Amino acid sequence: MKKGFNKDITIFSKISHIDRLLFTKHLSVMIKAGIPIAEAVESLSGQSKTPAFKKVLLAMLADINNGQSISKAMAKHPKAFSGFYLSLIEIGEESGTLEKNLEFLSVQLAKDNSLRKKVQGALLYPGIVLAATAIIGLAISLFILPQLVGFFDAFNSELPLATKILLFLANATANYGWLILIGIAALVSAFLALIKTPKIKPIWHKALLSFPLIGPILRSINLARFSRNLGTLLSSGVPISRSLQVTANTLDNLLFSSSLLSSGKHLQKGQSLAKSLEKVPDHLFPSIVTKMVAVGEKTGKLEETLLYLGEFYEDEVDQFSKNLSTILEPILLVVIGLVVGFVAMAIISPIYELTGTLR
Repeated sequence: MKKGFNKDITIFSKISHIDRLLFTKHLSVMIKAGIPIAEAVESLSGQSKTPAFKKVLLAMLADINNGQSISKAMAKHPKAFSGFYLSLIEIGEESGTLEKNLEFLSVQLAKDNSLRKKVQGALLYPGIVLAATAIIGLAISLFILPQLVGFFDAFNSELPLATKILLFLANATANYGWLILIGIAALVSAFLALIKTPKIKPIWHKALLSFPLIGPILRSINLARFSRNLGTLLSSGVPISRSLQVTANTLDNLLFSSSLLSSGKHLQKGQSLAKSLEKVPDHLFPSIVTKMVAVGEKTGKLEETLLYLGEFYEDEVDQFSKNLSTILEPILLVVIGLVVGFVAMAIISPIYELTGTLR
């Protein structure tokens, strides 16, 4: 690499979850077959179809050929490999179980990818329905109503309030459409920037957990990831204090993340994990989690208990995503009914009044 070259090539590029998953799975198979790490990375870099990830692998290959370990080479690319990923790779190198940890990682990445797909799939249907409703309403306002306005004006007919509102929206969209889009984009960008600020982000993440429909699924996703990732790290021999810190960085919700970090401080004072989780405010960790963790600590099978909890909450997310369409369908029907009713009233009412006047 050239001198001064940015070590983290992925800063302005997006490495997909599938890229990471396939790389991990193939690397595990190749190392298990006895292929040297450098040769395996070189082969996989040639097979990669994503330019950004290909550059990452080539940079890693150069570092490995210069005598660095694969974990050190990966650590230079934090946007491509998370702290959770790096911890398992480091432990695998130290304990001589790299291929086993890679295989374990590929399974966990596959589960994580499956979880993402289920949530995205559940939100796809309502998104399409609402978008289609908005497009149809806009098309009627822009192309049908303006044609009728001239007809009504010819008879000096007073337009109903619903028609006036719809015409106002149609004219505003036709005359100032670009300005409205720019304004909406600016407001959305300002809102997204605001909720990322250090003061607002914790408040926003706490609010998300209290929202209907969204809150329960977010809670289950974070509990599934917490249980699975912590159980995986403990199974690989990572100390519990370090495992908690790494797991906290893998969680999307800041409230869960900060709670785990504070639990780690309680552990350092000699408290059990179950007791420290019970002290977490806002009841983030349900009693089923704290009780099973307590049983796992007493029996010496904490990692097995956590992995079971991970599967339990993944099943909950799966079930919720399957039922989400059924839950949202009545709400969507009401929204669509109101929109269609408003548009129909705006169009039919003046025609009905005009017909009455002519009679």
